[in-house]
Amino acid sequence: MVKKGETIDITIDDIKFPNKGIAYIENNKKIIIKNSIPGQKLRVKIKKKKGDKVDAILLEILEKAPNEVDGPCPVFKECGGCSYQNLNYEDQLLLKEKFILDILKDFHLEDIYEGVEGSKKTFEYRNKMEFSFGDEYKDGPLTLGLHKRGSMYDIVNTSVCLLVDNDFRIILTSVLNFASHHNYTYYHKRSHEGFLRHLVVRKGIMTGDILINFVTSSQGQLHEDDLVNSILNLPLLGSIKGIIHTTNESMADIVQSDKSKLLYGQDFIYDKLFDLSFKITPYSFFQTNTIGAMQLYSTVKEFVGTIRHNTIYDLYCGTGTIAQVLSSNADKVIGIEIVEEAVVAARENAKLNKIDNCEFYSGDVLDLLDNIKESPDIIILDPPRDGIHPKAISKIINFQPKAYIYVSCKPTSLARDLPYFLQAGYTVTRLKSVDMFSQTPHVETVALLTIK
Repeated sequence: MVKKGETIDITIDDIKFPNKGIAYIENNKKIIIKNSIPGQKLRVKIKKKKGDKVDAILLEILEKAPNEVDGPCPVFKECGGCSYQNLNYEDQLLLKEKFILDILKDFHLEDIYEGVEGSKKTFEYRNKMEFSFGDEYKDGPLTLGLHKRGSMYDIVNTSVCLLVDNDFRIILTSVLNFASHHNYTYYHKRSHEGFLRHLVVRKGIMTGDILINFVTSSQGQLHEDDLVNSILNLPLLGSIKGIIHTTNESMADIVQSDKSKLLYGQDFIYDKLFDLSFKITPYSFFQTNTIGAMQLYSTVKEFVGTIRHNTIYDLYCGTGTIAQVLSSNADKVIGIEIVEEAVVAARENAKLNKIDNCEFYSGDVLDLLDNIKESPDIIILDPPRDGIHPKAISKIINFQPKAYIYVSCKPTSLARDLPYFLQAGYTVTRLKSVDMFSQTPHVETVALLTIK
């Protein structure tokens, strides 16, 4: 029997979503090691035991898995931004297919599952990155990048990050040099003291528009002109449209605005999905993989079919991207979203695209469904990662449309919500995944549910 603190050698036998390797030991106990893949031989240290599960910390990779490759990013082993650069992309897709089928195994959907559609870009696909200021080790020099794997505090310099294009990397390097030159302190998460917090870069993949948000606390003075000039002189392929300084006093390690000041240009950019344009503000939701979003929305549109419908509901509609993509499929599309800023953006984008049959309402789905009179032919569900609130599901089901299309960014939430629809007489007739997040365990899954 293994003991807490003990060091042992194991082989990873299986893997569980999102990135938990499993090794089986005596009496079928499971040792769980994050960021490992089947076939690896590892030296681990037992961290804690609970029932038949044992958590362990990776100390050393003794032998690679048979299908393991060297991750192309120089900081892959240290950075927490990616999990699976050490697998060829074909193996990543097989792994994601396994995740989906394992999680949904109780529904017996293997025969209708259409697999995972791979991303057209497996690197340099992200249109937004939130970089954090900090140090790579305690009291080390200032750095800027992503969290070190398994750490809440240490930051890895990701000036070589391969999930974004070279403009992001150039901007990160320039901003870090600027901050180091001025001897700024970074904001310490434990003491809540310090100045620099985050650098958020957004880029229109189809337009080249770039928006930069420099996030600090109020515990310092920003050299605004130096920052703007250092960025505007960079040799970028895209075009800087705006630079913002945001003051954030929240103790939580999140990007939010207590006060924002526009230092240059405008506080928005544009990007395109198909022939539609979308205005993107600093805090508006827009899928982080633009090309992948078009693949995802093409799947949704395919599931909707070619027959024109009277009314489509787009619940949890965000900035109304799906609603506008489906505007040609119905006489009316009604979108509901709890974030008021997103609804304002949705209305503005519909006007920009000269779409007049989309209506957007701000509020909780649970409350607003009581006030909408039109009966939907199809309901699109694209909920947050945690899925649909159980109280909202009953109201959604009461509409009894011909079909639901559930767009899930977290398969465990889909598995939790599906029984409600099945009990109401619906059946899953199509199921397909779309990979928008290569090199990571995450995958979008689209389910078409029709009434029996």
